Amino acid sequence: MRRIFTTNSISIYHKHGRSKPSLLLLQQSTNFISPLTSNSQIHHQSSSSSSSSSNPNDHRWLGLIRLESNSNPTSVNQPHDEFSSDVEKIYRILRKFHSRIPKLELALQQSGVAIRSGLTERVLDRCGDAGNLGYRFFVWASKQPDYEHTQEVYKSMVKILGKMRRFDSVWALIEEMRRENPQLITVQVFVVLMRRFASAKMVNKALQVFDEMPKYGCEPDEYVFGCLLDALCKNGSVKEAALLFEDMRVKFTPTIMHFTSLLYGWCKEGKLTEAKFVLVQMRASGFEPDVVVYNNLLNGYAVAGKMADAFDLLDEMRRKGCNPNAVSFTVVIQALCGQEKMDVAMRVFSDMETSGCRPDVVTYTTLISGFCKRGKTEKGYELLDRMIQNGITPNQTTYLHIMNAHERKDELEECLELINEMKKIGCFPDVNIYNTLIRLAFKLGDVKEGVRVWNQMESDGISPGIDNFVNMIHGLIDQESLVEACEYFKEMMGRGLFSVFQYGIMKDLLNSLLRAEKLELSKDLWSCVVSKGCELNVYAWTIWIHALFAKGHVKEACSYCLDMMEAGVMPQPDTFAKLMKGLRKLYNRQIAAEITEKVRQMAAERKITFKMYKRRGERNLKEKAKAKKDGRKTRARRRRWGSAKAGSI
Repeated sequence: MRRIFTTNSISIYHKHGRSKPSLLLLQQSTNFISPLTSNSQIHHQSSSSSSSSSNPNDHRWLGLIRLESNSNPTSVNQPHDEFSSDVEKIYRILRKFHSRIPKLELALQQSGVAIRSGLTERVLDRCGDAGNLGYRFFVWASKQPDYEHTQEVYKSMVKILGKMRRFDSVWALIEEMRRENPQLITVQVFVVLMRRFASAKMVNKALQVFDEMPKYGCEPDEYVFGCLLDALCKNGSVKEAALLFEDMRVKFTPTIMHFTSLLYGWCKEGKLTEAKFVLVQMRASGFEPDVVVYNNLLNGYAVAGKMADAFDLLDEMRRKGCNPNAVSFTVVIQALCGQEKMDVAMRVFSDMETSGCRPDVVTYTTLISGFCKRGKTEKGYELLDRMIQNGITPNQTTYLHIMNAHERKDELEECLELINEMKKIGCFPDVNIYNTLIRLAFKLGDVKEGVRVWNQMESDGISPGIDNFVNMIHGLIDQESLVEACEYFKEMMGRGLFSVFQYGIMKDLLNSLLRAEKLELSKDLWSCVVSKGCELNVYAWTIWIHALFAKGHVKEACSYCLDMMEAGVMPQPDTFAKLMKGLRKLYNRQIAAEITEKVRQMAAERKITFKMYKRRGERNLKEKAKAKKDGRKTRARRRRWGSAKAGSI
């Protein structure tokens, strides 16, 4: 491992929001495409355009249109302050007792932790993506005397519940706020909810939030409308955003932010013609493009591979006095790296420095990524040394690309040494880096190391996300550590991280258990899925029933099929056909008749035809008599193959 230069540790700051308290939450059931691999953002700054906002002092617009990464935003380096020890103590209690409410409440009561303003926000942040853990604490804290949730806590819960897609609970929360303490309801609460709906591709629900705001005393303004456009455009609903923009132009005066959102959305979709039309509309409305607008259009060209147009746009920016910034050059460099034109990318990098534009951490990270993806790890290290020498501190994403290069070569020791180098400069591993280590450890068959890395991640104050759990469970399955895999799967469910998107890992685990003839353990796992209140649609039931059937457990599969129908879920035709085939072999016509009758009833209630089920299933139920030599099959064979061959059969 080569040595790298180090700098002083980075200071980490944390801000606690404070606002007026509120009353208790109603008890709910507990059951621009960014090619840049960094967390940098393009901010709208007043210096870039005098018309950047209808209100120059309104900083709510900052960061509205930005290039951002897919990295997990969970803080990996919480400050050690008056809250630290209490936060960790509460988090350990939540992890241990989250599925046993009475014991959880008793443990929290006896913890000796004094609930106070600022602590709840830190606990929710510590829980990360584990929404159930945060929700348990939120409900418990609501019951404590002399404590009321702040506005920031409510906003955090809206975000957490929205991420878990428990939108009914979100509306119940807002309803209670309106009933008990309406002054706590601000536009930001609705902005968070709109963004959650937009990210879930629930456009109509996002629009409904916008329409419902006046009922809660919040009148939408240009800012809120801009946030809605921004959310839709960032989540692949730019067509709907464009229609909404045209419909609302009379009510809301278009701003440069509205146009920039639409430009970003069309560029993200690769629709450059539509993006240019937005640019024409923008100029017609009296707005000249600023560097942010140009960067979004530049990214559109780069993503589409139109590098000649991208370079022409850079020249146009200079001619019009809008000098390209670090983001402008980085967008071009990223596109060139994607085309494996590393020599040209380095020339653009040199041109950037020559023009007086100082490269930032994203620029260096982009180049490091480009070289590492092509196996040129040494060149990546050279750039890492160079950026540190120039006073630019690498971030987790910078190191992640180098680590991924080591992962491709199965170099676990180098990855671990790189983490030590990171810590020397005050850059601590995040969930993505730990994910790489876990994945590599299991790839090399080192279960103990994988578990050690997981425990280290938890002790470092990082809440595991969905990807961490999925990699951990897959690794344990591959190493045939099925009991341990079940425990992590249950933990994932308990933290509220299991959803329809994780049905794949459930299928793999159930099939592995049944292949290993661990029927009782697989039944126990399914019982946990049901008891935890996880979303069980027809696909979840089908995975379980088909897994049982495939391993010869026909009676059990039929029993769970009846349970599924009792829960109001109708089996698919293929499931019905499989069960009928299995029951025919078992000569169990009684259960077959019971399932058939229930399916008939459900089909009638839903006003759908039973013919498909009958065609696929009932024919398998009938005992086929031995083929009679009535001459039909023989004549058919003779017509097809000729009489000589047919006669020899």
